Amino acid sequence: MTSAGKLADGIDVFIDLIGRTISWLALAVAIVMGTNVFLRYGFSISYIWAQELEWHLLVPLTLVGMSYALRHGEHVRVDVLFATFKPRTKLAVDVISAAIAMIFSALVVFLSIAFVVQSWDMGEGSSNPGGIGGLYVMKAMIPLGFALLFLQSLAQAIQSAAAWGASDNDV
Repeated sequence: MTSAGKLADGIDVFIDLIGRTISWLALAVAIVMGTNVFLRYGFSISYIWAQELEWHLLVPLTLVGMSYALRHGEHVRVDVLFATFKPRTKLAVDVISAAIAMIFSALVVFLSIAFVVQSWDMGEGSSNPGGIGGLYVMKAMIPLGFALLFLQSLAQAIQSAAAWGASDNDV
């Protein structure tokens, strides 16, 4: 196995670990949302902090989870077209789409850093009375999530390029 292949495999293992860990937030989101709905409609009780907690849990789940979804092929793809492609063409499309995802992810990371730093510097919190503080932590998930997506896209590009180079089918 090449060093690039080892790097791709290492990224896959890392993304799997992060994804399995962060997936527990789905349970927490379900419990918080269910409790909020039960309290609101059952007892007419509602708390701003509890509503905000939903998206404080959902943000890392989605931003970190997108790299895990890519790792396991659960991302959105136009399967109607993709299914008709020859195996070698599918690999070429995977390499190109991974490169595009890497460019997009790098751009988001680069552009979001100043946004996050500004939020941290001012200690940004909720604009709602009784809301949750630490909004800057949620904003920090943007570059983190897209950095992980960049890494997983890199692994996908390496693996697809290696498979494409090893295949002998027509494009």
